[in-house]
Amino acid sequence: MDETNDKYQNLRQWRVDHISNYISSNDEVNQFHHYLMNSVIDIAMNELKKTFGDPPSDFSWFVMGSGGRFEQAIVSDQDHGLVYERKDDRSDKYFKALGKEITKGLYVTGYPYCDGNVMCSNPLWCRSIEEWQAQVINWMEESSWESIRYLLIFYDARTIVGNSEIVQSLKQLIYNYIEEFPSFLIRLQNNTMRIQKGIGFLGQFLTETHGIHSGSIHIKNYGFFPYVNAVRLLAIKENINVTSTLSRFQQLSHLSRYKQEVFKHQLNFKKLLDFRLMNVQKEDNYEDIHYLKIRVMNRKQKMELKQILKDVVVFQQYIQNMILKGN
Repeated sequence: MDETNDKYQNLRQWRVDHISNYISSNDEVNQFHHYLMNSVIDIAMNELKKTFGDPPSDFSWFVMGSGGRFEQAIVSDQDHGLVYERKDDRSDKYFKALGKEITKGLYVTGYPYCDGNVMCSNPLWCRSIEEWQAQVINWMEESSWESIRYLLIFYDARTIVGNSEIVQSLKQLIYNYIEEFPSFLIRLQNNTMRIQKGIGFLGQFLTETHGIHSGSIHIKNYGFFPYVNAVRLLAIKENINVTSTLSRFQQLSHLSRYKQEVFKHQLNFKKLLDFRLMNVQKEDNYEDIHYLKIRVMNRKQKMELKQILKDVVVFQQYIQNMILKGN
């Protein structure tokens, strides 16, 4: 175990030494995280092999949140789950142990634990496929806000290691349910489409007024989340299986009823990803990366950002109308 921990520590140091080489674009940052997560899983599975041997059944280890959407910043917490095909005692023991080992390995490597415990060390997010099927159906049939939140978190799942078709079969349950109960889309909308304006009545940025982020705007709340939530909702409505917001925009643009509307917003979201990298620092923590320092932006950038934050409110209202009308 000490040898395994040393491998995680070495990977953490490699991350610190090399992250600055991968911050010129969103794609580079996320390829960097993809490599690190794959490396952690290789180490974890080799550790499990000492006690359990090879995996006893087919499985999928998947990431969710910004990782699932290929939108991680240089600092990212953990959001992941595990589904395995065979339900038996050996599989249960192996994959529960693997889930704990992966979570620990990611933490040592530099990924903070998820505050909401959305990690495969949590039995809720590490289950056999039949248990997952029952869970997904239960989330849809429950009326609680939390069940819908979990369902939407899961919808962004992207397989990193294993059989991606297992996860896709679980998402198909969502499409089937909506086909039978179209009004379920309104429940999803009510859970996520809370409009927050980042621009005030006089056209000013609504920045933080005190603390270490004074003068900065929470770009995640006012920019990213409104677009992510709105586009995810359309992706669910239209059975679009890709997970990144930009890819979802791209596929929506192929549908005639959305083509004219989504083009501008796709460009806006790409600019938001670029803005986030503007003032990034290696020493930033998970909270720091969600704030954009207005003072480092030039006049043109400020005008662009203001327009984007106005546009995203219009886009949210457009999506709300589409869902309510059943279009």
